[in-house]
Amino acid sequence: MKILPGKTYSNWTEWKSYEDILFHKSGDGIARIAINRPEKRNAFRPKTVCEMLDAFNLVRNDEKIGVVLLTGAGPDKKGVFSFCSGGDQSIRGQNGYEDDEGNQRLNVLELQRLIRTLPKVVIALVPGFAIGGGQVLQLICDLSIASENAIFGQTGPRVGSFDAGFGSSYLARLVGQRKAREIWFLCRKYNSKEALEMGLVNAITKIEELEAEGVIWAREILRNSPTAIRILKASFNAECDGIAGIQELSGYTTQLFYSTDEAKEGRDAFLEKRPPDFSDYGWTP
Repeated sequence: MKILPGKTYSNWTEWKSYEDILFHKSGDGIARIAINRPEKRNAFRPKTVCEMLDAFNLVRNDEKIGVVLLTGAGPDKKGVFSFCSGGDQSIRGQNGYEDDEGNQRLNVLELQRLIRTLPKVVIALVPGFAIGGGQVLQLICDLSIASENAIFGQTGPRVGSFDAGFGSSYLARLVGQRKAREIWFLCRKYNSKEALEMGLVNAITKIEELEAEGVIWAREILRNSPTAIRILKASFNAECDGIAGIQELSGYTTQLFYSTDEAKEGRDAFLEKRPPDFSDYGWTP
């Protein structure tokens, strides 16, 4: 199914049907998740986030998928494309965004953490507006490719909101403290060229070539070692995420160690109720 204008990758098949998102995968290891609320400039509500959580968890557990393209469907009736404009303010309650049962939630924070710790590469394809929480979503992705007409910015302080987590601290890691404070305190909008210059995105392309460019990047990544990419992502996170980041990196290296003969000797000795013999394994300098 075509989501973005222009060139497309024709081998998409629907993975699972949802109400607020479109979810497809290709035959060569790429998944595509698109927020599908163009009339709201792809603003998310609790249902949107719950569906994205479900889709990303399906991706996590599929060993054939190595890269996710995250984008927004469009255009709206005026022909405007959007990546995501953040939380849907029309359903914002006293303590969060109201779901169909009247519960108020901020489950987008859970989505941020899932994208951050997903052992696969997530590439944001930004075809237009990435504003507020939508700007944070593209920020959280590992890589970001913007169309020439993309617009970035924060609106939180104007609508009585903010992101004091990844949306500010990680933003400062990417663009510097001064620029991050400018983005949040002034709530200005920035075009794709300005976003590239400040390090907010990796590349710019024509909107008609956005998906094709994302597929090119994905295929280059998929030619590399999955384990190396997975541990590299965890190591980049560890520098910013404190003990939680170190735990993530440690878990992946422990998994690697389990596959060695040395680790297997320890396991087998325990199961066979005998002392382990590690004499064949030296103390590597």
